[in-house]
Amino acid sequence: MMEIIKAASQLSLPDWWICAGFVRSKIWDTLHGFENRTDTPDVDVIYYDQEDISEKTEKELEAELKSILPDVPWSVKNEARMHVINHIEPYTSAEDAISKFPETATALGVKIEKDNNLILTAPWGVDDAINLEVKPTPFFSESKERAAIYKERVIKKNWKEIWEKIEVFPL
Repeated sequence: MMEIIKAASQLSLPDWWICAGFVRSKIWDTLHGFENRTDTPDVDVIYYDQEDISEKTEKELEAELKSILPDVPWSVKNEARMHVINHIEPYTSAEDAISKFPETATALGVKIEKDNNLILTAPWGVDDAINLEVKPTPFFSESKERAAIYKERVIKKNWKEIWEKIEVFPL
């Protein structure tokens, strides 16, 4: 994980984090006593830059990361433009975007500072992730449309097949 975090830090992106499943899955793997890390479908690197919101830039950043660590399934997104795709009000920062992820246990991000200190952001805390509880974030509890997305997502992800000890909470 440190190799991946350090690779992402080399981009020197503004307000950046590696987030979601990269962090949550490691917690769940550890709590399930897995010797090996479960496969990660992607490594989500997010950042917030209102000056350049082009998707082309995101793809260039992914290519740069791929050149550093070619076997990592990188996904790079500028949260300054993702509100358009998600059809919601603009985010104010990358951390604001993380707070609006579907599940509290997934609303986590990690990064490394220049002095090699790891920083964790957890807008809704870490209790749900550590207690193996899948619950919607307040943002996904606010409307029937988002609640439906949460419900569909937890069915599609089928996390209990991998991590049998988790408990999925309905809205």
